[in-house]
Amino acid sequence: MERPANPRLLGIDFGGTKMAIGVGDTDGRLLVSERLPTIAERGAQQALTRALDRACELAEQTGGTIVAAGIASPGVVHDDGIELAPNVPGWEQLRLAEAVRAHLNLAHVRVTNDLKAAAYAELRLGALRDADPGLVVGLGTGVAAAVTVNGEVLPGRHGAAGEIAYGLTDLSWPPRLEPMLEATFSGRALDELAQRLGVDGRAAGLCAAAEQPGPVREQLRLRVDELARQLVTCCLLLDPQRIVLVGSVAGNDLVRELLTERLTHTLPYPPEIVLSDFAQDAALLGALVMATEAQPAVV
Repeated sequence: MERPANPRLLGIDFGGTKMAIGVGDTDGRLLVSERLPTIAERGAQQALTRALDRACELAEQTGGTIVAAGIASPGVVHDDGIELAPNVPGWEQLRLAEAVRAHLNLAHVRVTNDLKAAAYAELRLGALRDADPGLVVGLGTGVAAAVTVNGEVLPGRHGAAGEIAYGLTDLSWPPRLEPMLEATFSGRALDELAQRLGVDGRAAGLCAAAEQPGPVREQLRLRVDELARQLVTCCLLLDPQRIVLVGSVAGNDLVRELLTERLTHTLPYPPEIVLSDFAQDAALLGALVMATEAQPAVV
């Protein structure tokens, strides 16, 4: 097939509440982007269709044609479905790469977990370009991690490397198969804690209130302590050179200060801990990186 005159790359970061769509040139430079609501209650197919239709419109606005796509998705992504992604009804039944190829009539599509996509962005464009091994920790609506070694993101045997949301947070045995750490420390968990403590502003309001000594700060400290315990184990196993924090909760100065203090004083070889430069766009930029690497070679 002849390469179009103005080839474009597509990146999409699908989430439970929003979908970020970006179109870039063949070097992966973002040309235009847009966010759409997922409208999760209406199901997976409408979200996928709206995102892909809008992607085509954005590509046309740049005067180009999509030749490759990178897709970031919640959960553990397989060719025949997606596991551990319950927030959008029907999402786990999607054959995501196949559906994108069919809708866009596109041969070159790569799909991965959203935090692993963020790790690709850090490896190729961000804070892990000169650090090995690396650990990317996502503190947003949920909590997860991604491991990078020798310039690659480690998927794990089942594609589930870094699913620390399922870390155990109590001493009961056998444990329940549910995301126990995520129920303790995540944006959603902090939203619920704020409501229970009568603090306005959800997770952001809780973190702001915790700037002052008192019961709110003590409750937040206990939650950070649990996250730190999980990350200490990750660091002892991996011995990372650098940890990159991404996501809305990671952007809070107090959370980063408490977490950094705990890891620094606990680990024999504490890694450098930095905030991603990409704010909320790490997974989208990582999806564009995947599209860059998936695009057909120029003959």
